[in-house]
Amino acid sequence: MAPIIHLVRHAQAVHNLTTLNHGMHDPALTPHGENQCLELQSKFPHHDSVDLLVCSPLQRTIQTTLLAFDPEISRGVQCVALPEVQETSDLPCDTGSNLAKLKDMFKDKPVDLTLLPEDWDSKIGKWAPEQEAIERRCRDARQWLKTRGEKAIVVVTHGGLLHYLTEDWAGCEEFQGTGWENTEFRSFCFVDGDNENASMEETTESRKRRGYKDKPMTKEERTQLRKTVTKTWQTQGYEKSNRVKDMKTD
Repeated sequence: MAPIIHLVRHAQAVHNLTTLNHGMHDPALTPHGENQCLELQSKFPHHDSVDLLVCSPLQRTIQTTLLAFDPEISRGVQCVALPEVQETSDLPCDTGSNLAKLKDMFKDKPVDLTLLPEDWDSKIGKWAPEQEAIERRCRDARQWLKTRGEKAIVVVTHGGLLHYLTEDWAGCEEFQGTGWENTEFRSFCFVDGDNENASMEETTESRKRRGYKDKPMTKEERTQLRKTVTKTWQTQGYEKSNRVKDMKTD
């Protein structure tokens, strides 16, 4: 049986304070963000059932995982950094540190960096900030998660990436580049029979917990909203048009 996936947006980091900080490379959490992690730890209701922690390899997502999910780590649950769930854009704030620096930064911390290739932070090829590349690596991430043997997995990632990962674009205008608050969590299950795309849908319990009463969008409505959102994000610099990639390779 495929696992339940608890998706979490990272806590407040320095670049969340102002767009002027978007030029900072791989920013850390703010003191307020660290407090948000402790609040998340206290209100997250599924600590006892989680048997794998997965996080984006950026500094803020690793820090959020280690702080908010210390109960899991204390009982020996593995924490794995997965490069496919890094943030979408190639802004400095959304670009991770190189592997050597990450190993040094978290050398005494229980985070597994073995899935990271040397070029994971390059923002080219598989890691490019173009729609096709983002969709492909989100599909890869869903397929990887779906075939895991664990029963419940926490994935700590980013506001923009979460919309691609869930294929759910509702509310994406709520905050800057996302519909997810810092440290917001939602729970998902995999759609039966969809092995190729490994689509997920939010659980009824999760929707009730966050008070979401709107009827889920149809596939056609999600597709149309995705087109609108991605066009907006391209003008804001959160991702690049696929045509930019084509022009570079001519």
